Amino acid sequence: MEGPTLRVAIIIILPVFILFFSIQINFSSADTNTQYVQASCSNTTYPELCYSSLSCYARKIQRNPKTLAYVALNVTLTATKSASEFIKTLYNNKLHGLKPKEAAAMADCVELADEAVDELERSIGKMGRARGSNSDPVINDIQTWVSAALTDDNTCMDGFSGDVLDGEVKSIVLKNMTQVAQLTSVALALVNRFASSKGNSVLVL
Repeated sequence: MEGPTLRVAIIIILPVFILFFSIQINFSSADTNTQYVQASCSNTTYPELCYSSLSCYARKIQRNPKTLAYVALNVTLTATKSASEFIKTLYNNKLHGLKPKEAAAMADCVELADEAVDELERSIGKMGRARGSNSDPVINDIQTWVSAALTDDNTCMDGFSGDVLDGEVKSIVLKNMTQVAQLTSVALALVNRFASSKGNSVLVL
């Protein structure tokens, strides 16, 4: 194979090789990003929930601890907003049929869920200015707010403790708030992980 024939072969084959290696690099990068999320989640209290909630964002997260924490906060905020709206609707629809203690627990839960939403929104708003340092006052604020949101979630569920409140309403509320509390715990763990990282990280959005 010489002359024009060789040049034609190269022209045909070279793009194929470039495409092949490009695909391999992309797959390798995607695998590495997913592995990073999985490894990060393994250090949380709820690794399976963490991974199932965040792995679909691996390409956006890449291997950036700040972006990982930011995405975790946003996933948690979405879940908390959904639970908050659901509990409000449930409370309004069932208000007249609730026992006094159930009504009081539901009213408290509505307020606590709203507070959790507000605290998570403030955390996300500050995340862009945060640095990877436990001494950073912005990080301290974020940690305080996410911790407060987790406390609100648990306080809501604590309001339904005791056999007197056993029933459908309690079961529904606990099912929703348990996942929210677990996601909040994951987000807090990843914020803490970012706070312990060395140097500044840039959000990859």
